[in-house]
Amino acid sequence: MEHKANCDHCHLPLPAGEDIISRINGKELHFCCHACKTVCETIYGAGMEGFYQRTTEGETLQPPPQIDSQLEVYDLDEVQGDFVDNLGDIREIHLLIEGIHCAACVWLIERRLAMLDGIQDANVNLSARKLRVKWDNRDIKLSQILQTLGQIGYAAVPYDPEVAEGQIKKANRQLLFRLGFAGFAAMNLMWISIALYAGADEGKFRELFYWLGFGLSTPTLIYSGYPFFRGALTGLLNRHLTMDLPIAIGAGITYLYSCYVVISGSEVAHVYFDTVVNFIFVILTGRYLEAMSKRLAVQSSQRLLDLQPKISTLIEDDETRIVPVRALKEGDHVLVKAGEKIPVDGVILKGESVIDESMLTGEFVPVAKFKGDDVSAGTTNKNGVLTIEVKKILKNTALGKIIHLVDEAQSTKAPIQCTADRIIPWFVSVTLILATLTFFYWVNSDFEVALMAATSVLIITCPCAFGLATPMAIAVATGVGARMGVLVKHGAVLEILSSIKHYVFDKTGTLTEGKMLVSTLYDIPLNGTADIKKIELQDKVIKLLDDQHKSMLSLAGYLESHSEHMIAKAIVTFTQQYELQNIVHKEIHARGAELEHIKTVSGSGIQAYYQDQQVAIGHLKWIEKLAGLTPDLINRLNHEMQDYHVTGSSVVYIWVEEQGLMAFIVEDKLREDAPLIIKKMQDKGFDITLLSGDKREVAQYMAQKLDIKEVIAEVMPAEKDKVIQQKQQQGEMIAMVGDGINDAPALIRADVGIAMGTGTDVSIESADVILVNGELEKIPLAAELSHATLATIKQNISISILYNIIMVPLAMSAVITPLVAAISMPLSSLLVIGNAARIRWRFKNK
Repeated sequence: MEHKANCDHCHLPLPAGEDIISRINGKELHFCCHACKTVCETIYGAGMEGFYQRTTEGETLQPPPQIDSQLEVYDLDEVQGDFVDNLGDIREIHLLIEGIHCAACVWLIERRLAMLDGIQDANVNLSARKLRVKWDNRDIKLSQILQTLGQIGYAAVPYDPEVAEGQIKKANRQLLFRLGFAGFAAMNLMWISIALYAGADEGKFRELFYWLGFGLSTPTLIYSGYPFFRGALTGLLNRHLTMDLPIAIGAGITYLYSCYVVISGSEVAHVYFDTVVNFIFVILTGRYLEAMSKRLAVQSSQRLLDLQPKISTLIEDDETRIVPVRALKEGDHVLVKAGEKIPVDGVILKGESVIDESMLTGEFVPVAKFKGDDVSAGTTNKNGVLTIEVKKILKNTALGKIIHLVDEAQSTKAPIQCTADRIIPWFVSVTLILATLTFFYWVNSDFEVALMAATSVLIITCPCAFGLATPMAIAVATGVGARMGVLVKHGAVLEILSSIKHYVFDKTGTLTEGKMLVSTLYDIPLNGTADIKKIELQDKVIKLLDDQHKSMLSLAGYLESHSEHMIAKAIVTFTQQYELQNIVHKEIHARGAELEHIKTVSGSGIQAYYQDQQVAIGHLKWIEKLAGLTPDLINRLNHEMQDYHVTGSSVVYIWVEEQGLMAFIVEDKLREDAPLIIKKMQDKGFDITLLSGDKREVAQYMAQKLDIKEVIAEVMPAEKDKVIQQKQQQGEMIAMVGDGINDAPALIRADVGIAMGTGTDVSIESADVILVNGELEKIPLAAELSHATLATIKQNISISILYNIIMVPLAMSAVITPLVAAISMPLSSLLVIGNAARIRWRFKNK
């Protein structure tokens, strides 16, 4: 009896000298290893043998991966806490699946898990190799789910961005190898084609060149073209005509016909091996560029995770020790020193400080925090030592919720289907019918004529132009965008953006400059009823100030250089800009005096002594106590400065004992081009919404200056994401423009996320479009580019259809030979490429 050569599970060759046999359903099956045998028995035992009918015929699988023997550890809440959002009875987790390879695997996993008691939902994402499973922890444990997956041949671990990125890198590397192989073959076949077109096809070397073409194209088709044939077969098995099918048909039939010409030795026919290889190379190039974008989602999640501190200082029995954050529990006390990130959400028990919460709120002015105030994980303790009681850790923190929102938005955002893809299924069906009719029409008169005519139809209607219609327009458009400072991460964005009429703008760093600057100075008399003088910020005005005022301003910059506060930096920048920073330094050098007893008072300001005189910079209430300001002066100052408080500006006072009092107005200025850009967009019919985490009065003031009607203020990151989702549920397509970490969930949730290139890494990674230099004027330009791109795609598809309307009847009537068809086919592609190039000329001077 002849032994089988391949394993009945994975279809790999059976090892020599070892015969592993099992009788299943009355059949004797052979396996390459005991793992394949066990998996096959499990699949048949569960009644899921339909898996083998759904697996592409002849396709080899990998043997079942090794399963961790200590799966019970995943049942511990301490372990699940890193991956499961809610540790209640109903739980949900994302698992990374090893061993999954096709739609049949998706079917097997989902059906097998659905048979388990306690499984409420199980969905597999084939492209990401991820499984989202929801279960009742009272009826089934996570280890049982993992064990069941192992029994049917799949190793699963809780999803981790670093692991996922490694899997994506591996897949992209394989695709790059296929692309490189096709490129190498294409370059060499080019020389053969040149020789044939130059006349070698009529000489004694004709057969040699044909066999060389065969030798180069065959491994290219098998290795580089494998993904297309596999995708086409999988699509057919699932009754869905994908883009892979016309690619496989075009390459396969052209190759087979060329092989027929070589083997038959036909004197009138020609080979088209170069067409096969070039076609595969071009399509693989597009596939590789698309695949590279998969890593960005993982990287954005990883950057968010990097913000979460991994260790903390635990206070226990009046002693401190370093422990992992995951080891903390509610009620523990942790110590946070100046400059450290806060590891948990909690309440301050002891100490006071200024906390930088910009990564959560988007507002970069640090917030004073005192005993009893709440603090959030990932924020930075600028100064002071804090003792914090733990309230929430890891995924339950505000930062953890942002990370969850990013992951959720990435998994629920549906990909756009290009216009060409919607036409291709019908196009493929018609192509096959026409080629079949052509063959049967001519076969009674001449078999070779019938074969040539049918092949001509398949070649002439090869969806090359359709395949290039979208990617060529997108390639040119993304190149034009990059030149203009608009980076588009993936081509589908341009199609979506062309349909968007509603733009939502974040305030800080998007409509404003995103940095604190001194905008105004005031000279304030301490005695009498003299007027409070506003000092214009001009070189000639500053130079005309008397030495006492210049000395005060220089002293302010020198003292604030000892602070890391954003407002302090603004004052230091101001003194450097107007060359005031050296005045105090010269006095120190001449007199030997120095700042003494420098002290930062959390939430109030900074003070010191200089030449036995007290100096203080800070808020009015604090300065009032130090300087003993009169109630009348306080009233006058409150009246004078009230408008600044409404606009969100900060008023900072410097008081020098026995010298005087001055005020700095520090603000994040509105971008100069913002009013013009917003008006231009409104004139074009776009709806504009201002979305901000700032106070409602400040946001309203900003909206009035920009003539924006809809204002949504005082929103946290989760609420920003929710606002976008609500508008989408109302049927609107939304573009979100932002620059901060807190904007990341909303940027991903939006149909198109637009990030300022001057913003944070996380917002840039989360967005679909990046404005490299943070120029608002590029937003309407990006919208214009998207409209031009979509119009070009439609024109390209029309060109392809018109080309086929003319050429297909000629091919069916056998007027066009395969050689003419092969020459004609690129013409439609050249027309498509030329039409796409018009985008570059349209935006040449923009």
